[in-house]
Amino acid sequence: MTPTLIIVPGLGDSGPQHWQTLWQHKFGAARVRQDDPDRPEVAAWSDRLQTVVEATPGDLVLVGHSCGVLNIVHWAARTGGHERVRGALLVSPTDPEQPDMPQLAPAVCALAPVPLRPLPFPALVVASENDPYARYERAETFAAAWEAELVSAGEVGHINIASGHGDWPDGEVLLGEALHAWTPPDIVRF
Repeated sequence: MTPTLIIVPGLGDSGPQHWQTLWQHKFGAARVRQDDPDRPEVAAWSDRLQTVVEATPGDLVLVGHSCGVLNIVHWAARTGGHERVRGALLVSPTDPEQPDMPQLAPAVCALAPVPLRPLPFPALVVASENDPYARYERAETFAAAWEAELVSAGEVGHINIASGHGDWPDGEVLLGEALHAWTPPDIVRF
């Protein structure tokens, strides 16, 4: 059985043309919907992710973007993960500890500090080299601490609608490669 994707959006819940929303419909993914997607809170956001994980049957792969990445790592630190989570694609992790974040996106600061411990499942971090919400060096620090693989997407902004990423076919390729690495050979893949 192919793992079910769980889309974990960041601030604003990734609008209708965001690659996460497009992937949700394309792949029949589950989605984490926060009560207030513009005001993150570690406990509430983690609890909602836990609820969706428990309600979604079968093997799971988490797909986080921006503050959704932070939600995943906080959830993993708080719960120890879940035995059915086979991996996580962590795209454009935001850095709530970045010195200019209070001016750039003050709501993100509620997700500090970022847990810097190994994740209980394999993960692939995809980071841009000119993301205004996290320096590439910080993404390298995150990936190393989480024991995740790191892929540079080049200088492509925040990998969202504003940076020209709608359907994001390169991301689908990375997702396919990650699924291949995280699932047994007899599993049907996308």
